[in-house]
Parts: sequence; C-alpha cells; structure tokens
Amino acid sequence: MGLLVTDVSLRDFRNFERLDLTLAPQVTVLVGPNAVGKTNTVEAVQLLTSGASFRRPAPAQLVRDGAESARIDARIVGDGRVIDHRCDVTATGRRFSRNGKRCRAADMPETLVSVLFSPDDLALVKRGASVRRDELDFFARQVSVGYARVLAEYQRAVEQRNRLLHEEHVDLSLLDAWDASVALGGATLLAARLRLFSRLAEKVARAYGAIAGGEELSCSYVCTLGEGLSEAGREELCEVFLNCLASSRAEDLRRQQTCVGPHRDDVSFVVGGRDARAFASQGQQRSVVLALKMAEVELAGEILGNMPVLLLDDVMSELDGARREAAVSFVGRGMQTVITTTNLGYFSAELLDGAKVVEFGE
Repeated sequence: MGLLVTDVSLRDFRNFERLDLTLAPQVTVLVGPNAVGKTNTVEAVQLLTSGASFRRPAPAQLVRDGAESARIDARIVGDGRVIDHRCDVTATGRRFSRNGKRCRAADMPETLVSVLFSPDDLALVKRGASVRRDELDFFARQVSVGYARVLAEYQRAVEQRNRLLHEEHVDLSLLDAWDASVALGGATLLAARLRLFSRLAEKVARAYGAIAGGEELSCSYVCTLGEGLSEAGREELCEVFLNCLASSRAEDLRRQQTCVGPHRDDVSFVVGGRDARAFASQGQQRSVVLALKMAEVELAGEILGNMPVLLLDDVMSELDGARREAAVSFVGRGMQTVITTTNLGYFSAELLDGAKVVEFGE
C-alpha cells in the first residue's frame, strides 16, 4: 500500500494531555460521543500530512488549556523508509520537522498527503466562490510541488496592488508596475490550476455518475479573464491578464480592489443541465461533494504514485443511506482510512471486521 501512517502521538494537543494511537494499514474507526477528541485526532493527522488544518486555528488554540506548548508526532513507514513527522506548537507559532530536521509546513505533503471529508464540506456547492477556490488550492498545494509558493506570491502581489488602490492619489506608473507583477504571478498560478482542474473534473463527473445512478454532472472552471483559456500557456495568459487589468482599471480604482484574476475565479457544477448551486437538491449537492473527494483521492494517487490517507470526520451521520453506502464502498480501496463516528451502525459488519476500532470515552 506504499507509505502509511503507523503511529500518532499527541502531547498537550487540544483536549489531550496524552494520546498514543497506532493506526491500521487499511481502516481505523474512532468511535465515541461528541466532544471527546475524535476530530482533534483527525486534525493532528492532517497537520502532519498536509501541513495545515481544515479548522484554520490560531496556534494558541492547538495547545491544551493550562499547558505552555503542544507536540504532535507521526511515524510514516513504507517503501523501505521510516519517516518521522513532528509539529511543535506554542501560543505564537508552529514549527514542523521531518526526521529531526526543521522544514516548512508546505514541505509536509512531500512525504504523504491526506484528503479530508468533513460535515463542513457538504455545503461546498452552495457556499461562496472562495470556498470552492480554497478547496482546489488546498488540494493543489499537496499534490503540486511549488504550488504553495506560486499561490502565496500571487496573493502578496494582489495585496500590494490593492494597498496602492486604497491611496488617495494613486501613482499610475507604480500601478502599471504592479499590474505586470500581478499578471505574471496570476498567469503562473492560473496555468497550474487549469492543468490540475482539467484532470480533476473528468474524475468528478465519472464518480458522480456512479453515485447518482448515471445522472450527469459537468464541472467547469469559471475564469474572470474570459473563456477558452484552458489550453493557453503562461505567456498568453499573462497577456490576457494584462489586458483585463487595463480594461478593469477604472472599476478597480473605484472599488479600491483588484476585480479580476484567479483570486476571483470560481468552480461551477451543473447537474442535469442546471446549475447545482441554484437548482440541485441537498442530496445532489452532497453527491457532488462526495464525488469531488473521491476524485481527489484518485488523482492524488496518480500524481504522487502513493495513495493519500483518507480522513472521514463524522460525515456518515450527514449522508442518507445511498450516499453512505457509496462512501463506505470507497473506503479501503488501496488506501489507509481514518473514520470518526458516534455510531458504528453506519458501517457494515464486513467493513468493521477488517477494521481497527478504537473507542474514545467521555
């Protein structure tokens, strides 16, 4: 199965004074009532694989009340290697290391990545565009080397341009310079996004059809720079971006913000020819998200040559029977999976017989 997380150790992390957990090679189920630390455990695994948490906490929130610092460790084993990941947390920051050598958070996925499916994800289709962009960027940062750096550089350039637009008397020659910087960074980011999205979209549509009994789904990248850019190279995208910035300059000056670019783009899902955000039922929207997560797992395995760790955090209680069955059938297909739940009744006896079940008490 390639690389696997074998052991997780938490010290003064969230609600835990101490937790030592050994994960099964295939399926580990963490069961117990709410507010006992199941999601905190999943968060720790995500931090040590993706370098980030879906909760986006301040460092101080990760440290147990009354403690000065926290520490989480994970041992990753496979392909003849043993790799120890560690994160030390204080109220002011986090420090990551691999085999005792300090590294950046963005470096953590270079060993092993994870895909998380949580109840918050179920609203992805109907929420704002930034949620869908963030989902795509979070996945891309894990599977694409250098993506995190490109994204950060573009975001800094946009912030600087916006800061200039807020000045009472904008220096137009300086704005020209920031236009060039934003366009170059944005073209690099957009080219990477479009390449990844084209591969992901095909898999999402196929997974959705399997979940929804053949119902058709199409997903597209909605670009503020215009249509027909999926095959464009970086130079062409840069030129298009510069033209768009010139066309939108008056509006940008009026609104004091950069109105076009990858930071304003969206992802559209269409079910049966109708916009899923406006017309799809709740069940259809949830099927779209489940299909997206399945597609991310499959694509991550293709790109990296190692299946990701799948983290299912209390989603079974939010799915109806058919979608729950689809999710369970996906579990354990050549990948390590960690599931949290309050009710083992959501799972088949066959799955539980082959899984490691860990009970979390009150």
